[in-house]
Amino acid sequence: MFKKLNILLCITLLLRACTVATLEPTQTSAPTLIPSLTPAPWDRDGWNIVWYDEFDGPELDRANWNFDIGGNGWGNAEWEVYTDKPENIRIENGILVIEAREDPTPPAGRPYSSARIKTQGLHSWTYGRIEARIKLPYGKGLWGAFWMMGNNNKGWPTSGEIDILEYGKTPDRIYATIHAPGYSGGEGVTGNLVVPAETLKNDFHLYVIEWQENEIRWLFDEQEYLKLTPADVPAEWIFDHEFFIIMNLAVGGRFPGYPDETTVFPQFMNVDYVRVYQRP
Repeated sequence: MFKKLNILLCITLLLRACTVATLEPTQTSAPTLIPSLTPAPWDRDGWNIVWYDEFDGPELDRANWNFDIGGNGWGNAEWEVYTDKPENIRIENGILVIEAREDPTPPAGRPYSSARIKTQGLHSWTYGRIEARIKLPYGKGLWGAFWMMGNNNKGWPTSGEIDILEYGKTPDRIYATIHAPGYSGGEGVTGNLVVPAETLKNDFHLYVIEWQENEIRWLFDEQEYLKLTPADVPAEWIFDHEFFIIMNLAVGGRFPGYPDETTVFPQFMNVDYVRVYQRP
């Protein structure tokens, strides 16, 4: 009887030992972590995203953008010289900053410097939804623009121009225009929207075109305010080939006029992102 009790006691102790070992395993290495992937910007209803820049890197992505450099007036009698210097263009906390500033030693004989970037030679599109979220500068003689030029190397205005946003002529209006042979420069076909000046300079807003065959529509914060078709232009409609994107902040020119004693520098055009969508 005593022998059987000893055997039972040994079995019980062994079972308990196994139970303790199972409940308290020894961790010998850190767990394997699967890195999280940041998703691309979402597709909108009826649109698929085909290109974007969120300006999340430490500096401007040169795989997306080229610079225009110089101070030749750019065909508009502008007063700035465009540079690629960080004091004129940089990334700050996920925002593209284009800065127009007075220069004590003016480059190229110009009293101001700023920046102008473009996707020419890198990315261009025929049709789509092209949008950017922008906070605009403020003051007489400042000219912020988000626009497109034809990519077929026929020169201006033969290649065509689509102005998604121009701002500076009046403090409470944004302008949308197309240029082509027979309706260019001051004869461009245009429209505008009245927006309180305070919100344009203090807040980010969404500036958009939705462009398809024989139609371009302009939207501000998803509100459509202009639509143009071949029936609205006095000559040939030429917006049926690839265009590239341009963004810049000019100082002076025929469109906004010129700075005066009320204009404060530096001024900034801040861009949260640029995105291009196309129909599936």
